[in-house]
Amino acid sequence: MTSTNSTGSKHFDALGLKKVINGRSWVTILGGSRMPEEVQDAMTDAANAFIDFHELNRRAGALIAEYTGAEAGLVVAGASAGLLVQAAACMAGSDPDRILQLPNTAGMKDEILIFENHRFGFEICYRTAGATLKEWGKGEDTLAEQLEAAIDEKTAAVTYVFGPWMDCALSLREVVAIAHAKDVPVIVDAAAMLPPADNLTKYIAEGADLVTFSGGKGLRGPQSTGILAGRADLVEAARLNMSPHASVGRGSKVAKEEIAAVLVALKRFVSMDHEAEWATWRGWSEIITAVGKGTEGLRPVIEDDDPNRQGPTAVFYFDEGWDGPSSKEIQDNLASGNPSIQVGVGSYGDELYVSPVALEPDEAEIVAEALRSAFG
Repeated sequence: MTSTNSTGSKHFDALGLKKVINGRSWVTILGGSRMPEEVQDAMTDAANAFIDFHELNRRAGALIAEYTGAEAGLVVAGASAGLLVQAAACMAGSDPDRILQLPNTAGMKDEILIFENHRFGFEICYRTAGATLKEWGKGEDTLAEQLEAAIDEKTAAVTYVFGPWMDCALSLREVVAIAHAKDVPVIVDAAAMLPPADNLTKYIAEGADLVTFSGGKGLRGPQSTGILAGRADLVEAARLNMSPHASVGRGSKVAKEEIAAVLVALKRFVSMDHEAEWATWRGWSEIITAVGKGTEGLRPVIEDDDPNRQGPTAVFYFDEGWDGPSSKEIQDNLASGNPSIQVGVGSYGDELYVSPVALEPDEAEIVAEALRSAFG
C-alpha cells in the first residue's frame, strides 16, 4: 500500500484495510474519532502500572464531578454502558443482593419511561439491565399530563434522550420537575452532545440525576469509553453494578489505560478553543461546498448550528433540475474508492452531506475534488 493510501496504522495496513476519509462524523462504525497525541500518551503511560481499581474509579470520578458540576462521576465503557448502569442503579441501587439478582427484577421498580420520539436502537442497553421500557407521549392530554399519569409504583426512572431528530416539546427541566415531584430520578443520554462544551454542565444544572456522554466522539478519548455524572448515591450504585464487580455490568469493562486517556481528553476538552476549532471546520465546509456552486440542480449550503448536524456541515440538495447520479449512487461510489470517502445522505430529503468534524487537514480538498468528479 502506498503511503498516500495508508490507513495511518501499519497494523491496519498489514491487514489490508483501506484508508477511510471520514465525512460522516464521529461514528463508531468508522472508528469514532482520532485521539490527540496527549491522549494516546496517557494510555501508553498507564499500561505498565498496577493500581487499586476502586480508588482509581473514585479519584477519576471526582475529576469528572469537577468538570461537570455533578456530585460524583464515573468512567464507563462507552455511553451505551452508561445507559446500562443508569438503569441498574435506578432499579437495584447499592443493594448487593439486588445487584446479583439483575437482570431478574422481581421485587424491584423496573419500568423506565421513554418519550415516544425518544425511542432508539440503544434503548436495548436499558433492557439488558432488566428494565422494561414504557412509552408515553401519544395520548390526547398535554405532554405534562401524560407524563404525570404514566408514573406509577413500577417506575424506576424517566429517561430523556438528546440526539438528532429527537425533539420533545417538554424540556428537560419540565420533565425533571414532574418526575422529582413523584420522587423519580431522570436519566439522560447525551452520548453525542459534545461539543458544545456548555453541555458538559448543562444537563446536570437542569436537574438530571444521571447523565452519560461518549468518551470518544467530540471528547476525543478512546471510543470505548464514556463518562457518567450525577447524584452521588446513584453514581455509587452504578459503580457497584459494573466491572470489576460481579454484576449485570461486568461485561462492560473499562481498562485503567482507557480511564487515564479519557481523563486527559476531558481536561483537554474543557480548556481548548472551541470557537477556533469550529472556524476551522467551517473553512473546510466552504472548500467542499464550493465545488457545487453553479451546477444546475444542485444547491450547496453550509448548515451551521443545526441541532441535527454535527459541526458546520457541507450539504448538497438535489433539486428537480438535477439529471446526474443519485445521492445514494454518489455515496456508494465514493465509499468504494481507495481511499474510501465516507459521506452521508438523506437527513433532510434528497441530499448528500459531509460533516467536517472528523476530517484532517488537506482531506477537505480531497473530498471536494472527489465530489467535483462525481457531480460531473
